[in-house]
Amino acid sequence: MATISSYHLALKEGTTTVRKTVEAFLARIAETKDLNAFLAVYADEALERADTIDKKIASGEFGRLAGVVVGIKDNICYQGHGVQGSSKILDGFESLYSATAVEKLLSEDAIIIGRLNCDEFAMGSSNENSAFGNVLNPLDKTRVPGGSSGGSAVAVAADLCHVSLGSETGGSVRQPASFCGLVGVKPTYGRVSRHGLLAFASSFDQISPFAKNVEDAALITEVISGGDDFDSTSSSKEVPDYSPKPLEKKKFAYLKDCVESDALDATIKARFLEVVEKLKADGHTVDAVDFPLLDHLIPTYYILTTAEASSNLSRYDGMRYGYRSEKATDLESTYKLSRSEGFGPEVKRRIMLGTFVLSAGYYDAYYAKAQRVRRLLKNTTDELFSEYDMILCPTTPDVAFKFGENSEDPIKMYLEDIFTVLANLVGIPAISVPMGDKNGLPFGIQVMANQFKEAQMFAGAKHITDNCNK
Repeated sequence: MATISSYHLALKEGTTTVRKTVEAFLARIAETKDLNAFLAVYADEALERADTIDKKIASGEFGRLAGVVVGIKDNICYQGHGVQGSSKILDGFESLYSATAVEKLLSEDAIIIGRLNCDEFAMGSSNENSAFGNVLNPLDKTRVPGGSSGGSAVAVAADLCHVSLGSETGGSVRQPASFCGLVGVKPTYGRVSRHGLLAFASSFDQISPFAKNVEDAALITEVISGGDDFDSTSSSKEVPDYSPKPLEKKKFAYLKDCVESDALDATIKARFLEVVEKLKADGHTVDAVDFPLLDHLIPTYYILTTAEASSNLSRYDGMRYGYRSEKATDLESTYKLSRSEGFGPEVKRRIMLGTFVLSAGYYDAYYAKAQRVRRLLKNTTDELFSEYDMILCPTTPDVAFKFGENSEDPIKMYLEDIFTVLANLVGIPAISVPMGDKNGLPFGIQVMANQFKEAQMFAGAKHITDNCNK
């Protein structure tokens, strides 16, 4: 169905059932195993739940997501089901509880159909870092789907579920959304509980949805948002109605430094400027603004996130759960060998980087300085929002690249996040919506709003998709 609302209308009219829908998705998943999107499919459980929800629909008492089929990234806990962060280090681990976001989906009668492949512990921009192999972009199987939530993006793009959950640390939903022609949302930091999300960088991480349209993305975000006693960083602010409203005349800024960057593809730049002119023609104010700290975004992001990753991933030691090396002979060798064999190269690289920037003699030079730069970035962004309602920016510098194209150069791979990390560094909401294509490969535009202004962000994104893509 085109939208969740049209799907619900079909269910009410009896032209389809939840069971038929789940059966169709399961058949589609079986047909597309080569995409490697799913690590586990909960077929029997999904069908049983579908029958239960069909009965609820017949009785007239059902939740807002009745029968909506959802895939979840392999770093989001679901009680009684495996969760591994697509890593060998958590081999065979089964979650003892569900993430708060998952519980909220289930309480509204959604169906979890399976868990989805991702870059190991959400560290990557291409989904080439999974212990379970690459996820393929369904639009061109020689190209990456983006990362780290590549499986979550592909599951929606390839019609394997209605919507999916990924996680955002530095663009891990918006960048795959851009590469796969989807809508991807990064909520305000603290808007969605992190309880039940395997931690990568705790001051950045947010569970975030993929959808095929702004309306569905807004509904899923609204359902999973809200305070949570299990997450002290979650906000208790009231969650408003996020369904996109008609957009009144607004003031948009776009980051001139991003649009004029040599890294930005010419086709994307031209299309972005077309959108800017269309917004102006619609009566909105759109100004180019300077953002002189652009060159500091990637260094600041990778210093802070690797430091937090070094701390968060220290719990995976081969002692309490998950993988333990068979070569270990004593306590020290158990730690060393289990972590060396259990983690992949990119995770080990980031742990070592994080340990280095936190070490004695380097803490002030790197970590403390990066925190000060983060504060400057927040101040600069706040100044922009004192004058403008929303900020526009291309989502990615180019379309999806081929497998192996950036693998030998970590710096080149890290620069794939250059346009997305700002929202994570300063904790604001951002959404990527499809903006155009280059040789049949999609790319997106980002709409960023001030903290807890998701409703305005969704309205802006809806206006762009409806009025600037004609």
